[in-house]
Amino acid sequence: MAKSRTVFVCQNCGAEAPQWAGRCGSCDEWNTLVEEVLAERRLVAAETLGMPPVPISEIDLADWQPYATGIAELDRVLGGGLIPGSVSLVAGEPGIGKSTLLLQALASLAEQDRTVLYVSGEESAEQVRLRAKRLGALFPKLWFVAETNLATVIKHMLALDPDVVVIDSIQTMSTEESASSPGSLTQVRECAAALVQHAKTTGTAVVLVGHVTKEGSIAGPRVLEHVVDTVVAFEGERHHALRLLRAVKHRFGSTDELGLFEMGETGLHSVPDPSRLFLADRDITASGSVVMPTIEGHRPLLVEIQALVSAGHGGSPRRSAQGLDHGRMAFLLAVLQQRIKLDFSDQDVYALAVGGVKLTEPAADLALALTLASARLDAPLPANLVAIGEVGLAGEIRQVSQTSRRLAEAARLGFSRALVPKSTPDGPPGVRLIRVATLCDGLKALSFA
Repeated sequence: MAKSRTVFVCQNCGAEAPQWAGRCGSCDEWNTLVEEVLAERRLVAAETLGMPPVPISEIDLADWQPYATGIAELDRVLGGGLIPGSVSLVAGEPGIGKSTLLLQALASLAEQDRTVLYVSGEESAEQVRLRAKRLGALFPKLWFVAETNLATVIKHMLALDPDVVVIDSIQTMSTEESASSPGSLTQVRECAAALVQHAKTTGTAVVLVGHVTKEGSIAGPRVLEHVVDTVVAFEGERHHALRLLRAVKHRFGSTDELGLFEMGETGLHSVPDPSRLFLADRDITASGSVVMPTIEGHRPLLVEIQALVSAGHGGSPRRSAQGLDHGRMAFLLAVLQQRIKLDFSDQDVYALAVGGVKLTEPAADLALALTLASARLDAPLPANLVAIGEVGLAGEIRQVSQTSRRLAEAARLGFSRALVPKSTPDGPPGVRLIRVATLCDGLKALSFA
């Protein structure tokens, strides 16, 4: 029987300490050390090791082609699909649609005559059956088991020999090798390590579902993200239909791709043209509104930025930014007040990136500054205008990356004018560039000052 030892494990970073302390010596967080019992591991004898060293040129890639899920946006992010023997972690907030997306992917694979297994530790068979019926995911090669014991799950995997397995979720799994409770750092780490070993040994593609903390980071030890091959973040707001899928880590391809989905009655649907979705209900006559071409991964998107300025009612004025960097908005308000002489000191200011998108890149500075000025002066901006540029403390407009791709997307959707930094090269046909050196020049060009 394996010996065990007692350690104190940080619930934030997974670091171990021999005794309790109020502060973790690794991540400096307070009151995160929890006592856990760990089983001692034995070293594997050299003669039991499997594959011998081979010349790298002789490694056969014939059986290493990805399983295309048939869901275009998911395959885009994964670089073509799930690689045999890979382990992927899909993380997102509760209710965002992780289980729905993966059940749809398994159904598509089962429809392609691949054997797939869905392991649920959170929902009953009846609950999953109802969801599968709603999604049209009832296929004979899609197998299901409700189980939380890892040893039993691996027995099912060995007996069924599936091509793809989804574990929903890794926080519900437990192994008898650890005396800790399910969901603890030790259990998550041990279960993930065992599933990684199984995937590499059998060639089964394993997908783990992971929860996120209230801060938005992946719950569990950081080692969980290190041992898997791919970490995929599923983002969005529960009150918006739009969902964004992006690879945070991907050993088999790029992390620059972005997948977009829309949640509907029958599950998640790929969004091939997200720019049209974001601008579908835009009111072109309202003040405090402008379109900004952003870059998400390799994809240019057109997003509407809105602002509303209203008289405050005493005390400190309110500042609210949804989908935008609050610090950048405060900085731009200061630039507008000092360089343009627009007074916001007694005004409540609200800014919004429409559609649940999060814009954090400096390229959104010029568009946000224009919407704030437009809202303050109650003067609508031209409906056919887009704005791109970073604003400096002196009010200067600076160049940003991939301007040509942003302008090409604007031209595709019919926008004919673009307010851009002075150094911007020529744009695509049909788009007239309004080159400006400062924010003041930009407002003058649009007859705002």
